Amino acid sequence: MAYFERIRDVVSGPYSPEIIRQRTAAGWQLVSIEWRRELPGNAPLSEGAFDEEIPYGLRISDDCKRLEVEPREHEAMVLMMELLVQDFPLSSVVSDLNEKGFRTREGKPWSRISVFNMLPRLIEIGPTLFPSREWEQRRRKFARMI
Repeated sequence: MAYFERIRDVVSGPYSPEIIRQRTAAGWQLVSIEWRRELPGNAPLSEGAFDEEIPYGLRISDDCKRLEVEPREHEAMVLMMELLVQDFPLSSVVSDLNEKGFRTREGKPWSRISVFNMLPRLIEIGPTLFPSREWEQRRRKFARMI
């Protein structure tokens, strides 16, 4: 069964049509463009615009009507949660994330500060994560280690 792979390019400089040509030549299809601009003070948002970041671990669905799990980011959050529950220091969590190839949404390596800043998000997803089948398997593994 076929499935789709997705990537997100974070643009840090002027737009270049060459990026689209390279991606298209590699078989990628353009499915979304996200725009942002800075607004002065209390200026109203344009129709259809939003001023919130999409929470880490989620992405906009293909139909653009809801948020859905972003698998790689979700995997990073589960690993963070697992290590923090085992009482590892933030420096160990950072090392493990980076060694396993996880990156922040901006594509940068994790730091103690970026993991610390994820704590509110981890607290937010905790109630949905703990009863999951995946977490139950991890919990059994913890119990054997003790």
